Amino acid sequence: MLHDRDRIFTNLFGQDDWRLAAARRRGVWDDTKSLILRGRDAIIDEVKKSDLRGRGGAGFPTGLKWSFMPKQSDGRPSFLVVNADESEPGTCKDRDILRFDPHRLLEGCLVAGFAMGASACYIYIRGEFYNEASNVQLAIDEAYEAGLIGKNACGSGYDYDIYLHRGAGAYICGEETALLESLEGKKGMPRLKPPFPAAVGLYGCPTTVNNVETIAVVPTILRRGVDWWLGIGRPKNTGTKIFCISGHVNKPCNVEEAMGIPLRELIDRHAGGVRGGWDNLLAVIPGGSSVPCLPKPICDEVLMDFDSLREVKSGLGTAAVIVMDKSTDIIAAIARLSHFYMHESCGQCTPCREGTGWMWRMMERLVRGEAVPEEIDVLLQVAGEVEGHTICALGDAAAWPVQGLIRHFRPELERRIAESRSLRRAAE
Repeated sequence: MLHDRDRIFTNLFGQDDWRLAAARRRGVWDDTKSLILRGRDAIIDEVKKSDLRGRGGAGFPTGLKWSFMPKQSDGRPSFLVVNADESEPGTCKDRDILRFDPHRLLEGCLVAGFAMGASACYIYIRGEFYNEASNVQLAIDEAYEAGLIGKNACGSGYDYDIYLHRGAGAYICGEETALLESLEGKKGMPRLKPPFPAAVGLYGCPTTVNNVETIAVVPTILRRGVDWWLGIGRPKNTGTKIFCISGHVNKPCNVEEAMGIPLRELIDRHAGGVRGGWDNLLAVIPGGSSVPCLPKPICDEVLMDFDSLREVKSGLGTAAVIVMDKSTDIIAAIARLSHFYMHESCGQCTPCREGTGWMWRMMERLVRGEAVPEEIDVLLQVAGEVEGHTICALGDAAAWPVQGLIRHFRPELERRIAESRSLRRAAE
């Protein structure tokens, strides 16, 4: 359990004002100049030592990602881009940071941007987040007026601008290179890599794309020290994490907790437990809709961190915990997700363009029990052909829920087919 003294997002529920004066009372912008004066290399080394992993889903080591940026400019400017296009179903953690603690993000943008030698930062925010965009823009205006960003940011001698860009509500723009395409005014479609954004990113310049939560925690790690951060969680899965708990729980919520907390403890302690009691649990999607679901026996023991969930063939993803009790039609639930990924595919890669539609149509037949048992294996084979064969990870995101369903709930699929067959025979 995370102690209150260790929480970073102390205004996650919006009890306090989000504007600059209140943010400063909570410790934001507290001698930020001294953090910058540590120097680029020192900041990146500290972030590396902290084992901070990206909070947007992939869990890539943040300090290592920053180190890919060029040490010396070749004449091109460098950029930091903050991915606030939070569109993963079940996920709303960044939304509360943007709405209730925007200055914490802006301070992180400044420190991270300095560490990477960036001249400017672009915050790409989901188009539907109207109030959040309004709060962030007002916070940017306050920060400029107070001299915290812009020319001679925080009196450090470093010039740094922050711009807010509103997207148009496309899920694919959460993929970092599709986001860059959208920022440039083009259709949001992922780019082939290499070249990677650190070499050729926004406007052809060196660029790093990071998630909102990843950037927002950096100043606190630097202030409190790496040892403090390493003391929370487990090795290689360190620090705090915002979990979004939704679905069949008594009190859906967002909560900041320690990495590695047991899933059952997370749900019971913060979400009031599963509706009807823990024994009424059917399955949990532990990291947003794109990761495979887990049945109750695994949920009894699993820890909520990157490595523990990978070991049970799922993933932490965005830490959006979607709880389903025994009233859930698990086949219909996964079919709904299949439709989402079919709808959101940009269509650039053939396996995704064709495969997502095929998987959805097959899932709809399974919902109705119209398939034959052999088609379950065909569906699994098609999901495997989509996974890992696309430019971006949307193909994986479409395949994994289907694979998780077949891995853990194949008897339910077979039962649905057998019942439907019996009903058809009885009607003949």
